Amino acid sequence: MSGKKERQRKLARERMLRQQARRVERDRKTRQITIVAVICCVVVGLGVGGYFLFAGPGSSKAAAVSATSSATPSASASASASASASTQAEPATSCSYLPNGTAARNVGRPPAKPDDKASYQATIHTNRGDVVIDLLNSKATCTVNSFVYLAAKKYFSNTHCHRLTTIDPFVLQCGDPTGTGSGGPGYKFANENLAGAKYTQGTVAMANSGPNTNGSQFFIVYKNSTLTPNYTPFGEVVKGLGIVQNVAKAGSNNANGAGDGHPKEKVVIESVTIKKT
Repeated sequence: MSGKKERQRKLARERMLRQQARRVERDRKTRQITIVAVICCVVVGLGVGGYFLFAGPGSSKAAAVSATSSATPSASASASASASASTQAEPATSCSYLPNGTAARNVGRPPAKPDDKASYQATIHTNRGDVVIDLLNSKATCTVNSFVYLAAKKYFSNTHCHRLTTIDPFVLQCGDPTGTGSGGPGYKFANENLAGAKYTQGTVAMANSGPNTNGSQFFIVYKNSTLTPNYTPFGEVVKGLGIVQNVAKAGSNNANGAGDGHPKEKVVIESVTIKKT
């Protein structure tokens, strides 16, 4: 009798050990699957975030940002973007504008030869007041040439500034007639003026979806930002920055995450006028 009970106890112990082993194996596999899933989510999130951080022409409105925001570009991405900026001396004497997607408003392409000797000042007339910008023609000639051209063609007229970030990089983004963050002029051009670029308050720079994909979208930095130099600075606000800062105080609708979305106080660009000297 005692031998039978001993065998039963032995069998029970073996069953228990097998069950424990199975549980350990299941837990191990679950942990592996969880780790892989987390890594995939992080990679996809960074990829989408970086892409949409400042989504430029022809991009699709993915679940965000870098536009959109704000996954900060990595050091390696920064180096790559900087290296692929236009290498021609500034002010540039010729510009290349390549086809890129479908134009949100078909206004053609800027002239290949810019007026590299001119000085330009842009006034963005909004429903909240005027924002005046000195354009950096001697440092970002092809970018300024494009902006001036689009303004003359009324490309920016009656468009909404579609994105506000109230966490770093502290920007108001505009220049997409579709108001979605995916619209562009149907062409793209190279980065400029990236060496040593800083995004202090008042800086106006081009949005993009990667190196050399500039189009029509741009952003105004309303508070000092730690953005890496991936975005062509082409202007400085000399009047009206307080308008943007007041919009920022009202916040965004957080559609792209905390502190990132459409501005709660709507900003409409009624027109852009250019003063040339």
